Amino acid sequence: MSASPGTTPAALAICVFCASATGITVTHLDLAAEVGSELARRGHVLISGGGSVSSMGAVARAARDGGARTIGVIPEALAGPEIADAESGELLVTADMCTRKAEMMRRSDAFLTLAGGLGTLDELLEVWTTRALGLHSKPVVVLDPEGIFAPLREFSERLQAQAFVRPGALEVVTWATSPAGAFDMIEQGAAYASPRRVQEGARAPRMDSTISTA
Repeated sequence: MSASPGTTPAALAICVFCASATGITVTHLDLAAEVGSELARRGHVLISGGGSVSSMGAVARAARDGGARTIGVIPEALAGPEIADAESGELLVTADMCTRKAEMMRRSDAFLTLAGGLGTLDELLEVWTTRALGLHSKPVVVLDPEGIFAPLREFSERLQAQAFVRPGALEVVTWATSPAGAFDMIEQGAAYASPRRVQEGARAPRMDSTISTA
């Protein structure tokens, strides 16, 4: 069922792309925890990369602490007991990274990106590109209070200025500096999209292996 403009969907499955690298500053972990708490406060569901470490673990733990349902999607090669988020309400194990990314995109109503490494950048660029091509209408938001993604924005603008990027492609991504602002953008964008409503206990078609701890 489509949401009418000006209304907020009751519950969205929000995919958060963020760091799994250890050694990052506590500032990023704190921000990830704020995101998880705000997601839970607003009654949404977290889709994550299924890791228990770094920002990925921080956002999932905070979301669960706030009462949110969490769904992790992790490739088999990374699903060791010290990395996989065994506390997730649902943990999907995929054959490879490409399948993982496709499943995260399929299940999600919106995408929120925090600072991260090459994997995070890859995920952001894919949902950005597919949104710009009209393959989906899901909100794509980047939460960047420290301006880490500023060089990416500037580079994208240079590409567009030289006609490598089509007009309007940069406008499909919105940029936020606070968790509350980021979720406001997601909810406003989702009201115009036609998001899939989240149903508690919903399951995807069986993949290579599925672990449910719910």
